[in-house]
Amino acid sequence: MIAVSLFSGCGGLDFGIQAAGFTIPFCNDIDRFSCHTLRLNGATCVAECSVADVSASRIAVLAGSAVAHEIDLLFGGPPCQPFSKSGYWLRGDSLRLDDPRSDTLAHFFRLVEELRPRAFLLENVHGISYSGKEEGFAYILDRIEAINRKIGTKYLPSWRVLNTADYGVPQARTRFFMVGLRDGTPFVFPVATHGQKDNGPPALFDRHLQPCLTAWDAIGHLEPDADENLVVGGRWAALLPSIPEGENYSWHTDRKQGLPLFGWRTRYWCFLLKLAKNRPSWTLQAQPGPAIGPFHWKNRRLSWREMAALQTFPTSFRIKAPRIEVQRQLGNAVPSLMAEILGREIAAHLGQKQATQPRRLAVPRAKEVPPPEKCSEVPPEYHQLIGVHAAHPGTGKGPSYQRMEEEQCDEPELLKRLF
Repeated sequence: MIAVSLFSGCGGLDFGIQAAGFTIPFCNDIDRFSCHTLRLNGATCVAECSVADVSASRIAVLAGSAVAHEIDLLFGGPPCQPFSKSGYWLRGDSLRLDDPRSDTLAHFFRLVEELRPRAFLLENVHGISYSGKEEGFAYILDRIEAINRKIGTKYLPSWRVLNTADYGVPQARTRFFMVGLRDGTPFVFPVATHGQKDNGPPALFDRHLQPCLTAWDAIGHLEPDADENLVVGGRWAALLPSIPEGENYSWHTDRKQGLPLFGWRTRYWCFLLKLAKNRPSWTLQAQPGPAIGPFHWKNRRLSWREMAALQTFPTSFRIKAPRIEVQRQLGNAVPSLMAEILGREIAAHLGQKQATQPRRLAVPRAKEVPPPEKCSEVPPEYHQLIGVHAAHPGTGKGPSYQRMEEEQCDEPELLKRLF
């Protein structure tokens, strides 16, 4: 089966779609570092350009006319900043469809119209379907309906918001997925296979689910490369060892067991967030500030191999770029195992024999999970923060948001001030 990849990044979706049995003769990304990673991992036809410059005719020239004329699957995850949760948290709202970065949705469906694949797979942040903020989602449905009217297809969109930890990925990562089949057949999403988020007894209705894969399962056996600098820097670095595994800055609020150094929910969730060995990883970040996790339980940043393993990339995966670019590529990726699971289901809907062999990118479960690391005391330099701190008043009502409204500062500048 033939698949075409758009917004490929460093190949998170691509590796999974390939593991599901598809061949990918053409992929595309505008970012030169991502394109280098794709080529480093064996991609043979990488169009390093804006998706606006990709067309059926260009695919035919670069990958062969047969590819452009009968594609089984078109897939991709258009950049998601206009619909991201962080954007809503930061502003209390966002521009969404008025944001020029949302043009990528239009180009994705332009190529659906041009290429007429037997199926398409669209991935995005789940913020695209938020109630009351779903302009992007409504646009998608309207665009599909217009395509069907214009070219006589019967694309029937099916969608779900899935947490990848529910499917055996050792990382909790919630994403929106939409699949449309050209012949009008409804797509049935795979059922969750994992659901027990910790090592306690399963709930009665969850007895058919396996325990979630944990961060230890994925990275407990890995050691960083000798030349990787994973030291945490910045104002808050020395506070990190005082936070237990699986906790964040809120450990040091009046609602938990640490010292009252902060107000409840007055910081972004990933502020001083630390992995726990016995749970799935928290969502990896693409552009973290110096105090933004998740951090390793050894109080350091994650190595590139650890990030790739938590994203269920194949063990043969390679990447060579500056650290900031490695973090951005891997943090933006879709877990490859999730793509393999969806790819298998799409293949079955397209008439392929249902795969019964073990998932190629499945993470083996460790025999034993070690106990949590011991915490240190809060260093004296933070004791001046001890006191009564008000909780955050709610989205769009906090002092940072109000300052941003007054000064009209941009997102990077606000993040710099916060952290």
